[in-house]
Amino acid sequence: MGSWAQFRERKLVQWSVGYAAAAWVLLQVMGLIASTYEWPLVVMRIAVVAAITGFAITVVVAWFHAERGEQSVSRVEIAILTIVVLLGGVVVWRTARAPQAPTATIADAATIPDIAKDKSIAVMPFLDLSQKRDQEYFSDGISEELLNVLSKVPNLRVIARTSSFSFKGKNASVATIAGALHVATLLEGSVRQAGNTVRISVQLVRASDSSELWSEIYDRKLDDIFKVQDDIAATVVDKLKVALLGAAVPTVRPVDSRAYPLILQATALGDQYSNDAAKRAIELFKQALAISPNEPRAWGGLGRIYANQAGGLFSVEEGTRLGREALLKAYALDPDDGLSNSRLGYFFEEFDGDLTKAVPYYQRSLQLAPTNVGVLGNAARFLGHIGRLDEAYALHAYLTQQDPADPIEFGGMASSSYFAGKWDRAIAAARNTLAMSPNFGGMHYYIAASLLLGKHDAAGALREGKGSEVILVASEFALEHKAKSDTALAEAIEKYGKGYPNMIAQMLAYRGENDRAFQWLDKAVAAHDPDLSTLSVDPMFADLHKDRRWLPLLRRLGKSAEQLAALKFTVNMPK
Repeated sequence: MGSWAQFRERKLVQWSVGYAAAAWVLLQVMGLIASTYEWPLVVMRIAVVAAITGFAITVVVAWFHAERGEQSVSRVEIAILTIVVLLGGVVVWRTARAPQAPTATIADAATIPDIAKDKSIAVMPFLDLSQKRDQEYFSDGISEELLNVLSKVPNLRVIARTSSFSFKGKNASVATIAGALHVATLLEGSVRQAGNTVRISVQLVRASDSSELWSEIYDRKLDDIFKVQDDIAATVVDKLKVALLGAAVPTVRPVDSRAYPLILQATALGDQYSNDAAKRAIELFKQALAISPNEPRAWGGLGRIYANQAGGLFSVEEGTRLGREALLKAYALDPDDGLSNSRLGYFFEEFDGDLTKAVPYYQRSLQLAPTNVGVLGNAARFLGHIGRLDEAYALHAYLTQQDPADPIEFGGMASSSYFAGKWDRAIAAARNTLAMSPNFGGMHYYIAASLLLGKHDAAGALREGKGSEVILVASEFALEHKAKSDTALAEAIEKYGKGYPNMIAQMLAYRGENDRAFQWLDKAVAAHDPDLSTLSVDPMFADLHKDRRWLPLLRRLGKSAEQLAALKFTVNMPK
């Protein structure tokens, strides 16, 4: 008799399908109950293991008994069932004993601040309740607008967007979110847009007991959307009893109601950092500008995408030109926008390599938006580039508290530690970043380079730095595999020589080929290679520091020690 015939004879399929259906329903019910009563995650893990073990037992019983309904149990059956039960028991035991990630509960007073002592809030992504559920960019945009205006309120601690939005679609409890983000209140809501009519439902929740502090429903025309956001911000400040010390509650800058949805959608696409999304975002920003030609938010968003796509959708030259034009236009239309100033500072530093031109914009951005996470992040990165590495690390560390789910600032802690030659701290920070975001760029490089330069572990660097041509060339050279290093260098020059000359210079500098390294650095200067922003602190160039050509090169770039010391850039660490 064939295998399939035996399965049918013994009714194995019927037993298996029946058990799977019953187990699935039971697990769904348990999941609902566990979510409602906030059971520990280990309960559901044990239930899943038990269900899988039960399935194996069902298959064994069906094989031996389904055909004739025998009551006797053979020794073979007993042995198989014993093994299945023992294996299932071992997995359950190990699951129960495994350390569990801490989850916040209402009783967890250590992770949920007291609203009376900590004026803090997380603005959650508003739900999209449009008929087709295709307006998520609009509901997310409203949430982000509220977050941005509340972040300008003195004495109010507002968790940044990345961390708030990390809970999107996860159906987590108020206590879980507040405990993870360490905030006293949550602002939740929903948005329903139909034509020119918008309904916004909003609720302010106390995290310690999930009680409602305030709620409201607004039915308005799209033209009034900014007044609604101002009203919500003012009410939140009032309900939290935030001391403004005579200052007024910040307000949202109005945008043409016809252009506003286009800008929100384009911004959301720009955050995806893909070529297709960037193309669509550019189209939408241009549509918005056709409606409102003097809208600085559209020009600023367009400039950001052009700059990001220099060397991508556009050549470096064209992307740089278009980015410069758009960012300068945004600044001219609203010179008092902190983010616009910060973006210009970044552009002048990275694309023009002009530190003295960048500093005033960075400084002005801090004056205009001292609590904006994007502004502070750019300032921290700039501090690292000009050699003030301890300050850079401290500011990155502060920002991880404001945005605990965003790997960018954890990555900043890794980079500033690496440039400072604090190898163990760099490795630890990079691994923390990868734990949050396994594909986060640059972290494997910092680990591998720290192993190579700080630990003299070329083999470990080679294992860790897969994908980095610099690490490959340098590690093979350190391992005295000169032929392999030569081959990798030649391939890198062929593949990256035109677009990334600074990278080739790094390889040559490590190999002690100073003449060729300086030749490639000259190419990098001529090409305005953005990677030159870290030249003065990059430990890969350590062997060039004693070369008579090093100091003149730094002076050409405005990066000598005396030139950096002369830069007047003041960053007051936020409290």
